[in-house]
Amino acid sequence: MENNYCVIMAGGVGSRFWPLSRQNKPKQFLDILGTGRTLLQMTLDRFKSICPVENIYIVTSQLYKETILEQLPEINSEQILLEPVRRNTAPCIAYANYKIFKKNPNANIVTAPSDHLILKETKFKKVIKEGLQFVSDNNALLTLGITPSRPETGYGYIQVNGKKNIPDNKNINTVKTFTEKPNKEMAKVFYESGEFFWNAGIFIWSLKSIMTAFEKHLPEIDLLFQEGLDYYDTDKETDFITEVYSESKNISIDYGIMEKAENVFVYCSDFGWADLGTWGSLYENRQKDKNKNTIIGKNVFTYNTQNCIVNMPEEKLVVMEGLDDFIVVESDGILLICKKENEQDIKQYVNEIKLKLGDKYL
Repeated sequence: MENNYCVIMAGGVGSRFWPLSRQNKPKQFLDILGTGRTLLQMTLDRFKSICPVENIYIVTSQLYKETILEQLPEINSEQILLEPVRRNTAPCIAYANYKIFKKNPNANIVTAPSDHLILKETKFKKVIKEGLQFVSDNNALLTLGITPSRPETGYGYIQVNGKKNIPDNKNINTVKTFTEKPNKEMAKVFYESGEFFWNAGIFIWSLKSIMTAFEKHLPEIDLLFQEGLDYYDTDKETDFITEVYSESKNISIDYGIMEKAENVFVYCSDFGWADLGTWGSLYENRQKDKNKNTIIGKNVFTYNTQNCIVNMPEEKLVVMEGLDDFIVVESDGILLICKKENEQDIKQYVNEIKLKLGDKYL
């Protein structure tokens, strides 16, 4: 267990959850499920039984250091890797790799987002532990694939290679293709084929395997971070990382490595996973009343209203009549009313507000 490490990626701004999620406090730092724990806290809770808490690293923006220390008292500041600018997932993983390399070159690592929902915790932990064992025994880059429950257009997909199972684990297959978010027609084809699984964006690998993959597929990023071996865990680290991020290209680990490497495998399972990326996904995973509304707020009165997601401050009195299939959210004096089917446009609304009113409302 001492060789098991976890890297939690917590740098996103969660703009599709605006106005609840704002730049100063994105969704990973919010209790959007109403459980009393934020998404980040729930993620840490999940991994504490898989690896020692001192082996857990959080990669995030410089803006959120104090928020993380406040929400995760078990974590010390040396475990928080601060990005000066956002450069997607490949640079942040390269940064974490070299930090862990200085501590334990024999590490096996699970890398996961901070804002996902896992309903079947026991099954999830079993999958992660089996995955860590698999990558410690094999030169493999392992990703998790979720058995789809519907033809979802909001997720990426992984196609498996037929019956090419790994002998010691029938759930692990080699990967045939990665596909970005499909349209409705393709999503239906994927769902009905039985060969495609949702891409959970959770990765497991040995440090040796992922560093070799960086050397081969993203050598320019690897070399940038390699130059800091003498600076990590010293007072020179911050200045070095600021310089490196200014030079690093913006690229995802999926596009930069997973879609190109030959030793990519997928563990196919179903542990009640959801990427809480949109109000619609949150609606699907929250309890609903008899009219299929899901409501947060103590003084919300609904009449002839159904299929809505409502999120209101406790002190706000709200009366809603005649709405069907809407998102209604207020936060810090900002009110959003939007049809659920148009929620992908929220990012566009936020961009227009920024252009016309600046960052004040972001």
